[in-house]
Amino acid sequence: MSSPVITNIEIRACRGGDELNSLDAVSAVQLPGGSRPDFTVITLTTSDGVTGTSFGFGALDAKVAAATMSQVKPFFLGRSPHNAAKNMKEFELFDRRWNHVPIYSYAPFDNACWDIVGKMAHQPVYKLLGASREKVPLYVSSMFLPGPDEYVAQALAVKAKGYKGYKLHPPGEVDLDIACYRAVREAVGDDFTLMADPVIAYTYEQALKVGRELEKLNYRWLEEPLLDVNFNGLKKLREKLDIPICGTEVLAGAHYSTAYCIKEGIVDIVRTDVSWRGGITAVMKTAHVAEAFGVQCELHTTIYHAMEQIQLHPSLAMVNCEFFETLFPFDDFNFGTKSQLTIEDGYVMAPVGEGLCIEYDWDFIDAHTVSIL
Repeated sequence: MSSPVITNIEIRACRGGDELNSLDAVSAVQLPGGSRPDFTVITLTTSDGVTGTSFGFGALDAKVAAATMSQVKPFFLGRSPHNAAKNMKEFELFDRRWNHVPIYSYAPFDNACWDIVGKMAHQPVYKLLGASREKVPLYVSSMFLPGPDEYVAQALAVKAKGYKGYKLHPPGEVDLDIACYRAVREAVGDDFTLMADPVIAYTYEQALKVGRELEKLNYRWLEEPLLDVNFNGLKKLREKLDIPICGTEVLAGAHYSTAYCIKEGIVDIVRTDVSWRGGITAVMKTAHVAEAFGVQCELHTTIYHAMEQIQLHPSLAMVNCEFFETLFPFDDFNFGTKSQLTIEDGYVMAPVGEGLCIEYDWDFIDAHTVSIL
């Protein structure tokens, strides 16, 4: 009996805003919060009529993001959704020859394949991956806020909700950032988990200064203080600081580049996610590589809750991932699905159902679709 193959692929470019206008690129890239981002939606249909769906990254313009994904579409037509490893390996050659898609283009196709496989097996995907737990502690990350007062107010609200940690994306100026880090630690107390993620805002010297302050303040890790490809600077930081350096979230090459960073001692904690790093298959490969080296592999937020519901599956199958991350507050990112993350006592609970266990809000998606490829 032949295995079903993918016979149809729909790629939707969707605006986040209700007016369907493009975001202003200059203001949007500053990530101030307060508006829904653009998104894409990819649906695969097999020869026996089973469908799998995944949100995808929308970048600053979903039409552009969807166009890059359309370059992946011909590769998946006629392929089996069961052949995740084969598909990922053969895509390397397909992409290298004459494509070079952005790092976020492949993932939704892989995720949608897992949705199909889970539905055919009548099991949630995390159980097919090999479950390691039924809940995962949640920490939330700020957007970029003006100063200490705003971060303190948000951190206290997060702690009051029972979430297990708070990560600052600070304003990006060293002295102001340190003031924010200090104020938040003083406000939440010594025992609450805090992280810092300046998103490449610093020079090496600035990162060293900030890292030493964060050590005094008992922050859990310093994330992406320099460009992920600034291997020399990151390695020097790791050697001079006691606070763990966390990185690799935007490196091309998924498990390959992550393995190199581990081997060369460039970071202490590696990152992956089901949006920017190749989908569920690449996340699990990366997690297993890190596990073999005794390294933590923490999941980077996928931004959209429709993708966080996908990311929950590998997070429940990883033994070297402590936390689950979402952006805070949820309002700008929680759309497009009727199903939601279930959060109890600061933990994200395992989903119930088949495949990715997501019920999409197709009325919302239809109303925000600006093109179909």
